[in-house]
Amino acid sequence: MAKLILGSQSPRRKEILGFFSLPFDQKSPSFDEESIPFNDNPEEFVCILSSGKAKSLSRHYPDHIILTADTIVYKEGRIFGKPATEDEAFQTLSELVGKWHTVYTGITVKQGRKEISKAEPTRVLFNDLNEEQILHYIKRTNWSDKAGGYAIQQGSGLIVRSIDGCYYNVMGLPINTVHEVLKHFDIDLWNYI
Repeated sequence: MAKLILGSQSPRRKEILGFFSLPFDQKSPSFDEESIPFNDNPEEFVCILSSGKAKSLSRHYPDHIILTADTIVYKEGRIFGKPATEDEAFQTLSELVGKWHTVYTGITVKQGRKEISKAEPTRVLFNDLNEEQILHYIKRTNWSDKAGGYAIQQGSGLIVRSIDGCYYNVMGLPINTVHEVLKHFDIDLWNYI
């Protein structure tokens, strides 16, 4: 079997893929996500981004199987990416509290010329948080490397009231979608439990 590369520096994606005994290397793609304009289609957008990441690594590892992902938070026609500042994180979280939004992750698997992408949506409902709770959350968590400025795992679960869809998608790597796409490359995650 060809070597698998996880094209992401995300510790959460590494953790999720590490649930399986499938060996892989972790590499950082050199792809400018900011160069891609949002096309008003969140599923297509995350697939374009994950595909761009896969292509950037494929140039260096043409024989490897490359798995990449990109996650966004989407609400009412607007994307919430990774906040750059505490003020931006506060503004983002304030706009999401007490309301449903959707987390989209695009998954791409590429080997040579063969490439398959698929998007996974998960709806998330935040608790009604007050200003003090939002500020406390920002001070006590690592929000800066996460779409929407939040995580769902561990203590961060206090901000999430409910989800409709895959929990691991909100973490950044939906297991069932990854499994489905990897099968096209003769990798069955059931063999690596």
